[in-house]
Amino acid sequence: MANFEKELFIKEYVNQIDEQYGKDPKDCDAVELYDALVKLVVKSTSLARSQTAHRHITQKEKKVYYFSMEFLIGKLLENYLINAGVKDGVEEALADMGICANDLYKCESDPGLGNGGLGRLAACFLDSMAAIDVPGTGMGLRFRFGLFRQRIESGYQIEEPDEWLANGYPWETQKPAEAVVVKFGGEIEKHFDNGKLSFTHNNYEEVLAMPYDVPIVGWKLGSINTLRLWRALPVKETVDMDAFNHGDYAKAMRQRAEIDALTCILYPNDNQDSGKVLRIKQEYMLVCAGIDSILNDFIENYGTNFAEMPNYVSIHTNDTHPAMAVPELMRRLVDDYNLEWDDAWAITSKVVSFTNHTVMPEALEKWPQDMLRRLLPRIYMIIEEIDRRWKEYLRQVPGNWAELARETEIFHDGQVRMAQLSIIGSHSVNGVAALHSDILKDSLFNTFYRINPNMFNNKTNGISHRRFLIQANPALSNLITEGLGSDSWKTHFSLIENLTQLENDSAFLEKLADVKKQNKERLAKYIADTQHISIDTESVFDIQVKRIHAYKRQLLNAFKVLHIYNLLKENPNLDIQPYTFIFAGKSAPGYEFAKESIKFICSVADLVNSDPVVNKKIKVIFIENFCVSNAQLIYPAADISEQISTAGKEASGTGNMKFMMNGAITLGTMDGANVEIYNLVGDDNMMIFGLRADETESFYQHGGYSSENVMKSDKRIETIINQLVDNTFEKSGKKFWGIYDALISQNDEYFVLKDFDDYIRAFNMLDKLHSDKQSWSRKSLINIAKSSYFSSDRTIKEYATDIWHTSYNQEI
Repeated sequence: MANFEKELFIKEYVNQIDEQYGKDPKDCDAVELYDALVKLVVKSTSLARSQTAHRHITQKEKKVYYFSMEFLIGKLLENYLINAGVKDGVEEALADMGICANDLYKCESDPGLGNGGLGRLAACFLDSMAAIDVPGTGMGLRFRFGLFRQRIESGYQIEEPDEWLANGYPWETQKPAEAVVVKFGGEIEKHFDNGKLSFTHNNYEEVLAMPYDVPIVGWKLGSINTLRLWRALPVKETVDMDAFNHGDYAKAMRQRAEIDALTCILYPNDNQDSGKVLRIKQEYMLVCAGIDSILNDFIENYGTNFAEMPNYVSIHTNDTHPAMAVPELMRRLVDDYNLEWDDAWAITSKVVSFTNHTVMPEALEKWPQDMLRRLLPRIYMIIEEIDRRWKEYLRQVPGNWAELARETEIFHDGQVRMAQLSIIGSHSVNGVAALHSDILKDSLFNTFYRINPNMFNNKTNGISHRRFLIQANPALSNLITEGLGSDSWKTHFSLIENLTQLENDSAFLEKLADVKKQNKERLAKYIADTQHISIDTESVFDIQVKRIHAYKRQLLNAFKVLHIYNLLKENPNLDIQPYTFIFAGKSAPGYEFAKESIKFICSVADLVNSDPVVNKKIKVIFIENFCVSNAQLIYPAADISEQISTAGKEASGTGNMKFMMNGAITLGTMDGANVEIYNLVGDDNMMIFGLRADETESFYQHGGYSSENVMKSDKRIETIINQLVDNTFEKSGKKFWGIYDALISQNDEYFVLKDFDDYIRAFNMLDKLHSDKQSWSRKSLINIAKSSYFSSDRTIKEYATDIWHTSYNQEI
């Protein structure tokens, strides 16, 4: 498709439609036309895909296998047409056929393969790996229903199945010849043969991991990589005929249902043992199938000299979900290929690397020892041996052995700690923002850092400008090209920094403000169409969209809105610009505080939006079912980007980068990548408030904070806290005692009340700054220009150079 010819495209498209449906295009519905177009794109790129793989092999380039439980890839059709450089040509050809391209784009579902930042980061990384020609394959699971589809009913989050596969997924290609049998449960029998210990796995349950490959189309078709997704199927279809004939149909199909559950839902609720069992099985199936695929590729291309494996293979684990890649690779090398333990360990620890994504100890995965032993007996034995040898190694390390072992051991207090397993089995451990990486070294993993400081490094996250600027914001993309006089910035994103030369060009700044207005109108239409709420596009769009969690402090933002509501009730003539406050995000199904926070935000929205006086000044919207597709409408429309997590709790964040790249001004704490945004744009172009990370840590370590005292000393806060449990939200049918208790009885773990005063100060300053439209546009321009640092291309180059030690296209 690189050398696009309209007439040839139309001919091939008509043939594809005929081949699939035996119809004339004018007799097809939009779904059929979409499906045929995707199949044509897949077919047209298959040669380039094969050439990419062949080139990487013949040049003996090291290949990266990126393991992640999530890949939030979003809709692909429009994105791939852009990457291939044929979007305008295809849309023109479709128009000549009487087909509207936008109607086809709308037919595509957002794949339910992720939840939030972790999954979207993985998708951006795959995009950049293909764009800069890093040999790579993503390894994930093919979830039938994803996380869930969020619906808001009377202010409450309702979780519904996300039926993204209802019409099939034309991007994928099933690879049955490469399916893998995964074994659970059973017993391990030991044997001594000729002085060598070996193991037999008996009485296990089998699951077939079926691979489905999705192409990852790089910029200008320079490289096409693969995302491999694994689906759980029965090894052999069976039906309990006796149960069926007795009318117990559920029992008859029980085995199939239990296997289907493995890749049914992302992140099953693990508050109960059944959920933990399912999570462990999901994570092991991913690494077992993935490593089998890796070993088969390596043997096919390089033979069985596994000592060479570190020269050709890099396995990267995205957070702790794929941690069992370490013992699984050991199992295969020791049990199946008869390597000695030390040789296998030397290979494994050189091949595997690990990215940590959280600074919160309670978020680090750990599984009950008895459960892991029962489900994965051989893997458990290998982890035991890794742990034993690690503790022996610690005897050579200066310091108190017992203390070193307690801090770093894999088995601890009846749990198997997956972060410790990941670190011990990897040659590199990285954080995802400078502050986050410092916290890993200074506190969370300080003992590991003291033992081996050279393995720790920082790789600040990045985002795909192809997805979140070129595709999401075509009006801004066109303006950037106009301002720079070339579209070379699309390939070499660092060139966007030259926009700073236009910061005093009043005509350009006026055009930039007009682009923002267009994007606000586009989002307003989406909200009107989907939620039947009208909003003022002349108002300031103050937006916070991300996973709902206490540390992300959506509550602080909602308190700000309630405070403004209270001020307007006291003084309807308050001098404040009109605002539209927009929230979006999902709560984990079992996270009651986050669900109550959603209900509170929606209750504030009802209170504000139904007041005929207040709603002339402010309006509050909670956008349902936050996903990649509506995110591409939200980020370009924001004036203010709310990045207000408790300092020291957010690893990085990538929403902050997406807002920045689209010209929003950050209102935030010195947390995660906000620190690096601040270092790039300074006080003049973002607004910082609140406690710093060292201050929050001091309170955690030494005490000295009383939320009740803060409340009593600030009438504004006291009013809001009382409103949680008085009759202010009577119409919502709920009093918010859960939030009240978290803030007052439990002393406000995330310093919502402590930071409230400074947050309001910062917001009021931004409100004044926005009244100078040209100055605001200048700040917006500086943010866009400086966002060059946050391209995932830059991040992937750093991974390729410092961790994976593989090649990439130096000219991009």
